[in-house]
Amino acid sequence: MRAVVQRVLEASVTVDGQKVSDIGPGLLVLLGVGKGDTEADVAWMVEKLASLRIFEDAAGKMNLSLEDTSRQLIVVSQFTLYGDARKGRRPSFIDAMEPAVAKALYEKACEGLRQRGLSVGTGIFAADMKVALVNDGPVTLLLESPGSTTAAAPKS
Repeated sequence: MRAVVQRVLEASVTVDGQKVSDIGPGLLVLLGVGKGDTEADVAWMVEKLASLRIFEDAAGKMNLSLEDTSRQLIVVSQFTLYGDARKGRRPSFIDAMEPAVAKALYEKACEGLRQRGLSVGTGIFAADMKVALVNDGPVTLLLESPGSTTAAAPKS
């Protein structure tokens, strides 16, 4: 699994003109599921997202996690994180998980975060979403689970 994690002051997701998620300070997570990802990758990502020390403490150090604060997160499915644009002009998405399995693993990740007591907003899987955010910092991290497949080497 791959994730782009952005610390935000606020974020929202809109689908067909309707706001489906809206948070104040917290994290916006774009989450991609790759071929070969399993429930072990989901468990790793849930643990990492919940406990990642990305928020500042009283001394101004990034020392607090979502679980240490009352912050929220929005998790948006993002198959394009597995796009490979090293060759040609059009990205290839062959390393992205097929939609039915990707949706199930995405939903397991969101549920795993909720089970840890976190407030989790989502987008709508496979919908055309409009994501708005105000970055805080900006702080943006890339995460990749240990079992995740890497993009295939370009063909000559």
